[in-house]
Amino acid sequence: MTSAAAPGNDPAPPSEPGPPESGLPESGLPGGPEPVAAPGAGPAPGAGPAPGTGAAPWKGWAAVCAVSLGIFCLITSELLPVGLLTPVGAALGVSEGTAGLMVTAPGLVAGLCAPLVTVGAGRLDRRLVLCVLIAVMVAANLAAALAPDFAVVLAARLLVGVSVGGFWAIAGGLAVRLVPERQVGRATALVFGGVPTASVLGVPAGTLLGELGGWRTAFAAVGALGLVALTALLVLLPPLPATRHITFPELPALLRENRAVRAGVIVTFLVVTGQFAAYTFVRPILQEVSGVGAEHISTLLLGYGVAGVAGNFLAGARDAYRTLLVVSSSLTVVLALVAVLPGPAVGTVLLLAWGLAYGGVSVSVQGWMIKAAPEAPEAASSLMVAMFNFAIAAGALCGGLAVDGISVPAAPLGGAALMLAAAATVWVTAIRRTPRTLG
Repeated sequence: MTSAAAPGNDPAPPSEPGPPESGLPESGLPGGPEPVAAPGAGPAPGAGPAPGTGAAPWKGWAAVCAVSLGIFCLITSELLPVGLLTPVGAALGVSEGTAGLMVTAPGLVAGLCAPLVTVGAGRLDRRLVLCVLIAVMVAANLAAALAPDFAVVLAARLLVGVSVGGFWAIAGGLAVRLVPERQVGRATALVFGGVPTASVLGVPAGTLLGELGGWRTAFAAVGALGLVALTALLVLLPPLPATRHITFPELPALLRENRAVRAGVIVTFLVVTGQFAAYTFVRPILQEVSGVGAEHISTLLLGYGVAGVAGNFLAGARDAYRTLLVVSSSLTVVLALVAVLPGPAVGTVLLLAWGLAYGGVSVSVQGWMIKAAPEAPEAASSLMVAMFNFAIAAGALCGGLAVDGISVPAAPLGGAALMLAAAATVWVTAIRRTPRTLG
């Protein structure tokens, strides 16, 4: 594997250096010698030519949209229980903290399966792998919709984790093979746009559907949407034979040798754990702390979603380091206030600010990893996806322990503490190293 040079070495200069992004030097982290490839800078070595160069451009973009729809379905499926904890717990006789395992379990499995599927896929056609993973997600959601008890629901959620981890890790590097080189940046943004869109729109929509037709209807609807995504992948995605076989030793080697990758993984863990320690229990927080009526929860979560999409667009064109500093600092304040300030009006304003800030997380951490390891994007992406999903599980677990063992406000307060740690980490590893002026 060719990995980015570790700080302090003297690597050979890249053959075609690009311009610094947002005033930062060409390095994995400011001040380091690792070469940078901004999104859209071109395909990674061994990625193969993009079919868009010899076919109608719309075909490549149609395939990109199909992959993005697949990611949207998977992340929506993973996070769907966030808005359904109370009705599922009541129907199946478990506490809200225990019901939070519906988020914890698939997060853990997804974290494990991101690198395992990436390596295990070997020489298999990526189109086939993605279709199988979506089909597994469809079956899991239909099983959850028909589950007679919580144990069956939890088993189905484990299968969702397998699909999420494998699909997300593999899909991250496909844009370079679907569109011409000059369009790779926009295509990559669209592929990963399915992540924040699912986080901020899929969950509220599922919550609304659950309130209208019951929680089983919500799970069944996500399964049906998965069938649409599967059809789109089969029809629109071209054959994608493997071009490079990643081995297990490459992954820890990338963490050891690349300081920027290590920092990005740590920041991802802190931000996402803090988010889901609080967001997994957003419904009881709004009801018990803010005093919002149950009939208004779905509407407020839709507002959260709209704010989050706006945050995604605001963050997409900006420097990943500074964006993550602003996001983590803002969420520190918002989550702390959500935990202590009562009142429906205040809770509504804080929820919208929460969505706006968190909407920029996924695109920013992905941008960080692309800058950190341009020579090994698939390996770096699998590490980020693994940590992202481990953090979802860790956040949901910690939040559940806080809610059951202390009180509902303890969950957002714990999330605020982790966000503060994330902001400090970004400052120490990235922002403080940025030169004020460039020669």
